[in-house]
Amino acid sequence: SNYSSSSNTDDELNEDASEYRNRRNPDGTLRRSSEGSAYSQERGYYTNHDMGGYAGGARSASVFHIASPDSKYETYACRVDVTQGDRSAEISLFSAARPHMRGFHFAWIGFFCAFLAWFAIAPLLPQIAWTLDLSRDQIWNSSICSVAAGVVFRVLSGPLSDKYGARWVMGVTLVVAGIPCMCTGFVNSGPGLSVLRTVIGIGGSVFVPMQYWTSSMFTREVAGTANSLVAGWGNLGGGITQILIGSILFPLFKLIYGETDPDEPAEKAWRTVCVVPGFFCILCAWGIIRYSDDCPKGNYRKRERLGLMPSVSAEKSLKAASLDRNTWLLIAQYACCFGVELTMSNAAVLYFTEEFGLSTERASAIASIFGWMNLFARGLGGFTSDMMNASQGMRGRLIFQSISLACQGGFVVVFGYTRTLGGAIATMVVFSLFVQSSEGAIYAVIPYVR
Repeated sequence: SNYSSSSNTDDELNEDASEYRNRRNPDGTLRRSSEGSAYSQERGYYTNHDMGGYAGGARSASVFHIASPDSKYETYACRVDVTQGDRSAEISLFSAARPHMRGFHFAWIGFFCAFLAWFAIAPLLPQIAWTLDLSRDQIWNSSICSVAAGVVFRVLSGPLSDKYGARWVMGVTLVVAGIPCMCTGFVNSGPGLSVLRTVIGIGGSVFVPMQYWTSSMFTREVAGTANSLVAGWGNLGGGITQILIGSILFPLFKLIYGETDPDEPAEKAWRTVCVVPGFFCILCAWGIIRYSDDCPKGNYRKRERLGLMPSVSAEKSLKAASLDRNTWLLIAQYACCFGVELTMSNAAVLYFTEEFGLSTERASAIASIFGWMNLFARGLGGFTSDMMNASQGMRGRLIFQSISLACQGGFVVVFGYTRTLGGAIATMVVFSLFVQSSEGAIYAVIPYVR
């Protein structure tokens, strides 16, 4: 029976637990066979033969590191710190080896797909408003509902990740957001649009299991860089959505429908184009659940049933976090940067179409620049925070975070007073840089909160 299977009998579970002990010598070292493999693949454990290469395919034994005795694995592709639960002390970007780098890449890909669905409607809002004859207030109400749903379910996703693991929480949330995204074409009124965007907005809570996952895979010393990279690359979906939906797929679908129904090609286009991001969400959810692990040592459900980890109460987890004052300080600071980003993601296309008279396609392309900054800016913020920590400790992290937030606030004001298209774009680039770096700096502090 495979370790990740959820249908093991009691006898199989007892045998699994026995083999955890038997594959170690009395002093805790690995018992190796003549072939150099610590354990057979017969029962579904992973060894150096099926974990993939480290740093581009090297398979030398020196790059695989010993796991703790209670781990699902015998060796890891990354250097690990056994005092931090076998978390990786390094980030090998070009590796997809289980469990650390597989979790890293699935984390950002899952958040990327969630953003595709979450903001797929945003670049289509001018066309939707014209088709359904919606007022400006109705459009803004739908955007508020979309963001509110993400906020509420983020609060719930944390305790659920403690209880069931980030892998399942992320997978289920992607499905919940993907299905209604595919049903966008059935909207016929303002209230209907608000309800639809509320349900799709649940996908925004994928951010929490994403950060939980990487924090459980990497040591505190590199967690700032890891968390900011996955958040930045995942959030890049917000920028790509503007181009993919507003500047590529929407015009393409209009062209296709224009050949069969020249009277209403735009309406048919926006009613069907959101099927694409919804499909990617569901496909990604399947891959995450099927091909990754909850933590470096394996999956929560199996470890609990083997007695290798205690059962966690979601209610107690939420209570403990809410009683820590640092939680509320970070909430306020994160609202000042990511809250601004959500506003920009929802309003940028409308702003550029109304303020500068651009078409939906052109406005979407320009608005996507804000999201494209996630490609490096969040990672830069987390990396800078890690460097400040190395030289000045936690005080260094807090100094950088404060400076970045202050610069972001200044450029928000400048952006609001810019009246030329070129100036608005240039200011938006710098503004986005500090927004993303502020978020990365906050991710670097979170692993230290207990």
